[in-house]
Amino acid sequence: MHFVKKLNILKLLIPDTKAETIIHSSTNLNISALDLSIIFIYLTAVTGLGIWFSGRQTCPRDYFLGGKNLPWWAVCLSVVATETSTLTFISIPGLAYISNLGFLQIALGYIIGRIFISFAFLPAYYRGELYTSYELLRIRFGPRMQSYASFVFQVTRLLADGVRLFATAIPLSIITGWGYPVCIVIIAIFTIIYTSIGGIRSVVWMDVLQTFIYIAGAIIAGIVILNRIPGGLSGVLQTAIPAGKFHIFTLGLDKSPGEFFKINYTLFSGLIGGAFLSMASHGTDQLIVQRLLTCKNVHDSRKALITSGFLVFAQFALFLFLGIMLFVFYHGRNMRPDEILVGFIIKELPRGLAGLIVAAIFAAAMSTLSSSLNSLASSSMFDIFIPRWGKDITPKKQLVLSRLFTIFWGSVFIFGALLFKDKQNPVVELGLAIASFTYGGLLGTFFLGTYSKITLEDEALVAMWSTIFFMTWLIGEQTIILWVMLGLNLLIGLWIYWRIKPGFNRKFLLIWSFLFIALIFRVQSPGIAWPWYVFVGSILTYLTGSILGWLRQRTN
Repeated sequence: MHFVKKLNILKLLIPDTKAETIIHSSTNLNISALDLSIIFIYLTAVTGLGIWFSGRQTCPRDYFLGGKNLPWWAVCLSVVATETSTLTFISIPGLAYISNLGFLQIALGYIIGRIFISFAFLPAYYRGELYTSYELLRIRFGPRMQSYASFVFQVTRLLADGVRLFATAIPLSIITGWGYPVCIVIIAIFTIIYTSIGGIRSVVWMDVLQTFIYIAGAIIAGIVILNRIPGGLSGVLQTAIPAGKFHIFTLGLDKSPGEFFKINYTLFSGLIGGAFLSMASHGTDQLIVQRLLTCKNVHDSRKALITSGFLVFAQFALFLFLGIMLFVFYHGRNMRPDEILVGFIIKELPRGLAGLIVAAIFAAAMSTLSSSLNSLASSSMFDIFIPRWGKDITPKKQLVLSRLFTIFWGSVFIFGALLFKDKQNPVVELGLAIASFTYGGLLGTFFLGTYSKITLEDEALVAMWSTIFFMTWLIGEQTIILWVMLGLNLLIGLWIYWRIKPGFNRKFLLIWSFLFIALIFRVQSPGIAWPWYVFVGSILTYLTGSILGWLRQRTN
């Protein structure tokens, strides 16, 4: 289907030995004992510092919100580090290597989305003592909406961050020759230890440290590449400019409508699609919202969020420029995009320096993984467990359970990362596209809660469910992920059916179930580009919920 053709998506299968052997035999990389020692020392030191930063914790408020007194600049850097991950360090240079600077159009949309969220959603998060973004849906709609949104968040994080953890195993596997499963377990265990003990305070402060580490690593790599290119920066410009590597803006207006919406990076998909993607990830996703809730007040939270948009844009520009320099260095040779930077680090950098930069790659990875673990634990605790079984549990026991949830999700992440098998594509696109399955439904539901007065909980549940079902067809994924998404949607649809009032909403749910199944298996997906997914999903959710609310009023 189109989604496979566009992204050459990683198959959701257990990695096999043959595939790994091909990768290692093709690279023939060697790394010194000094580099391995530096990497091990780094992982150990980060774990120890993470525990040291944790401070005194007496209740879930300390564990998940850091006492709500963290400085805005630290939260800002934590947001940047959380969304950066190994995908940025590895895949963004590879993206520029095989294309140009067009991805910056998406980054411009990210800034717009953050500004909107800062004024539209953040004030509502600070009107009460909220631990998760989905508690806001409970206040507006009810507990069923909170549980459903939290479940969707958890599935999304499992899939998307499973890709990120898998991507982190790529450099370690190349360096050591170990298989991906071993590398995944090593990276995850170190992160689980300091996250489960230290909570959000450790996560934020380690994110700050790791931000400086991976940015320094990228700059050092860039300096070395420039020194290896004849003529330095002028040599890069002389080769890259004629090759169109510095091209940023693409309008795409010369294309037909069908072709226009299939182009990944245009100015319109960047500004609109990027803005909606950023609104979803930074306004509804507990992964980021939890960091914003650790600020003292909404003013600090707003500064942290908006500033992070400009820092992320600068980061993308830096990593894309690395890819352009590598294109010049390797004379545009046909290479796997996700191994270009890693291969240069291991083959071209002197001993010791290679280990430092690979440690920087791990810094990017661990910052995202630790944030995911803590946000998933908070969502499990306050969206699922406490509303049903934990209302009378003491704060001390809640703290113990919070740590156990963190360890549990760490174990699940290891299994999730093992589901991915390597393919020839930039995995950054895969990670973003997976999140797009559900982001539109989540963001549209928050829009309903904020701007639609006639939509009640039943309509919101059906609207969000129907959108995620529709996105399964629109994305057009015909691998095992189709059966996973289809099965989950049908099971959740059954759950929603028995929990909404008899009437029009139940009939709508049944009709759309049959129509969507027929759509998935009978009608080919139009194959639109992934930056449009969240925009389409958000609009569809809002319209569906509003129309259902209007029909209920008319019927009554």
